[in-house]
Amino acid sequence: MPQGVPASVPDDGLTTRQRRNRPLVIVHTGVNKGKSTAAFGLALRGWNQGWRIGVFQFVKSAKWKVGEETAFKTLGRLHEETGEGGPVEWHKMGEGWSWSRKAGSEEDHARDALDGWREIQRRLAAEEHDLYVLDEFTYPLKWGWVDVDEVVETLRTRPGRQHVIITGRDADPRLIEVADLVTEMTKIKHPMDTGQKGQRGIEW
Repeated sequence: MPQGVPASVPDDGLTTRQRRNRPLVIVHTGVNKGKSTAAFGLALRGWNQGWRIGVFQFVKSAKWKVGEETAFKTLGRLHEETGEGGPVEWHKMGEGWSWSRKAGSEEDHARDALDGWREIQRRLAAEEHDLYVLDEFTYPLKWGWVDVDEVVETLRTRPGRQHVIITGRDADPRLIEVADLVTEMTKIKHPMDTGQKGQRGIEW
């Protein structure tokens, strides 16, 4: 795609403008870091366009304060006070369940994840946001807590012009199939390879 020119133009009856403005399903997957970071960067662009941003974290602990959360909540307040950018909502789905799954049982976590997905379905049907970030959403799908086919059908039939970004490792092939844009983060090198732990400002 040199200089943003498509490699081919389908014979779909759409104008260039209509084709350009179609809503996208975007998947960031792969083993390396940067999946959520890239999604939040895209959400920042959307905020600048005045889009209504909805962030839904599925695996991060409720006690884990990521830098992007603070930044986006600040941008949300700025919008409320000045009208600049767009409104922002940030939600942690579930009661603080995380990688270690310390709080609650497996059934509790599965129920919380499904409840979170049901809320997103409701919002999609109501067209409440212009851009949704479903952070780490591949994991509830992988663990069987949320039905992949149901997610695919909801994304495929969502109304209006709503962009959806899904992040996380091991994206299901059915999710990749319905997506318009898929990026796989492949590790070449990582500081942890040489014993360096995550650091403030880089990992959080």
